[in-house]
Amino acid sequence: MNPESIRKLLQQVRSGRLSPDDAVERLRHLPFEDLGFAKVDHHRALRVGMPEVVFSERKTPEQVAAIFKKLAQHGNNVLATRATRQQFSAVKKIVKAARYRSEARAITLQRDPKRYGKGLINVVSAGTSDMPVAEEAAVTAELMGNEVERVYDVGVAGIHRLLAHRKSIARARVVIVCAGMEGALPSVVGGLVGVPVIAVPTSVGYGAAFHGLTALLGMMNSCASNVTVVNIDNGFGAGYVASLINRL
Repeated sequence: MNPESIRKLLQQVRSGRLSPDDAVERLRHLPFEDLGFAKVDHHRALRVGMPEVVFSERKTPEQVAAIFKKLAQHGNNVLATRATRQQFSAVKKIVKAARYRSEARAITLQRDPKRYGKGLINVVSAGTSDMPVAEEAAVTAELMGNEVERVYDVGVAGIHRLLAHRKSIARARVVIVCAGMEGALPSVVGGLVGVPVIAVPTSVGYGAAFHGLTALLGMMNSCASNVTVVNIDNGFGAGYVASLINRL
């Protein structure tokens, strides 16, 4: 439940279209609803401006579906990350409008089409193998009310591919860069733009990449001062922080 939905609820009570008892019933589960296996935080959108997001990994399909259903009942956009098709099937049975974004491994429900971001978020991936993480970032940013552009497969092995998109990247208010291997791309992008660059190390690479650790350390040692780093494969975290920056 967000400030706008609270406002509409109070207006309905004032106009007589909704009884005070019915309004109390709708507000009964603020600030959270206890499902036994999960405490669903309905107050988060009011508190921090973004609704709760479901991290689906290691949850059963039934658990994901139950949490998703409760979030959907409060009128916000709903996002479940790291979701499987089996989890989506369980959600779809009870929330018909839910969609599965296979590249992002996410289940989404778009309720609020409003743009809250004040500019463009550009999501860049070094290679095609980095796209699942990049898509998680892009879908997160879109669902949180931002205009998003994607620039994929523009890694440093062929730097001319990145430079071909320089104008697009320069228009952005925030840039998210996802890269594995040695993680060099965020430094290059950081040297081209005067806005925050959120670097996302991915677990793509051969043995000495150490499942993304090499990229993480490389990005943390970037000489580009506008680069900051999130955790390995954390596209969601990058999309969330980019959304907050884009609202400022």
